[in-house]
Amino acid sequence: MESIDVPVALLGYGTVGAAVNRLLIDSADDIERATGHRVRVVKALVRDLEKERDYPPPEDVSGNRVLTTDFREIADDPSLAVVAEVMGGVEPAGAYVLELLRNGKHVVSANKQLIARRGAELFAAASAGGVQLRFEASVCAAIPVIKVLRESLIVTNVHRVLGIVNGTTNFILTKMEAGASYDEALAEAQRRGYAEADPTDDVSGADAAAKMAILATVAFNSRVDLEDVATTGITAIAPADVEAAKELDMVIRLVGAARLVGGSFDVRVQPALVDKQHPLAKVDGAFNAVMLQGDAIREITLEGPGAGGVETASAVIADMVSVIGTMGTGFLQNDATWRQLPKLPAGDSSSPFYFRLSVQDRPGALARVADELAQREVSIARLVQRPNGSGATLHLVTHEARVGALDEALDALGGLPEVHHRSQPLPVISDRGVAELGWA
Repeated sequence: MESIDVPVALLGYGTVGAAVNRLLIDSADDIERATGHRVRVVKALVRDLEKERDYPPPEDVSGNRVLTTDFREIADDPSLAVVAEVMGGVEPAGAYVLELLRNGKHVVSANKQLIARRGAELFAAASAGGVQLRFEASVCAAIPVIKVLRESLIVTNVHRVLGIVNGTTNFILTKMEAGASYDEALAEAQRRGYAEADPTDDVSGADAAAKMAILATVAFNSRVDLEDVATTGITAIAPADVEAAKELDMVIRLVGAARLVGGSFDVRVQPALVDKQHPLAKVDGAFNAVMLQGDAIREITLEGPGAGGVETASAVIADMVSVIGTMGTGFLQNDATWRQLPKLPAGDSSSPFYFRLSVQDRPGALARVADELAQREVSIARLVQRPNGSGATLHLVTHEARVGALDEALDALGGLPEVHHRSQPLPVISDRGVAELGWA
């Protein structure tokens, strides 16, 4: 069969854009053998033509320069049917993508913030334009979780998604497990290129929240906005929490959790204590993992590198090839959302929880703590007590409790003279029961 030449364009030519072009050139024969198409980058939009680049694009077959600062050279070129957006940011990327979709061009995006914030608008444009919008690389880079959800699990009724979807925070927490302080672990993450000079989006949970909004939207077929994701980062995790987790045979991970509860959704990103026998506890370093639970599949876990130029580029190319192979069919042209579910009220989410209290060493202090919890139907499954010089630090794990009830109890405890300090509660993730954990 004769090969079909497919010219494509890139919006952006940074780390990911350059990796996309290099992989398309280096793997051109493999892609052609597998698909019958020869995919070539013929235009790439950049801000500065003279900027020094590690992998400058070679001129196209006609000797024309690939790099351009003029978006119109891409938008107005009828030969370009597929464009990959790898520039990042919500604007001007959003305006560019919207125009391309409206003008009948297929778009592949690696931009989690754009998809999370403007997904509804972009999908409406794609549907009206009869084109596809694909975004695998926006969530977990080389891990094909969006493809699995949208194409393989259409009738599975996925009702829970658990994920470690930020490699930077997972690297930091893994290093803290090994004895490093938070600052030391962050500095090493920055040296290795896992964390930016300003790591705020990662350590605050904002990056993971955008990814979980996308995953929940696709999994539950209902729009989940970024503002719907309750988000807590890792900056308050102390060595005492890490040590307590070890004693409880657990590890601390930043976990994204999306659940259907009755007819409502609950989506959260927060540090959690994860049982060492749980699959997510075994995800170390800068790796990501996503667990999907549904009626027909019980449980599927996808794990792999969730960041990096080459990894993200591989997902971009996979989406481009999928678009090319299904152009004109309408396949995945429509938005995945066909219903509108309400958000679960903030206090109604339930889980076992871990929290830490610093209390005075005086008779009755522990009884007061237990009483405040019991008044709100929060029962203690495990207690570890450690002297701290001026009193004691209590590490407590509850049975399953409503987060609203636990917050009320902790607020009340914070007002007691015996209590010096209380930490934010962390959910406990385990497939084992209290008796199996040895907490009965």
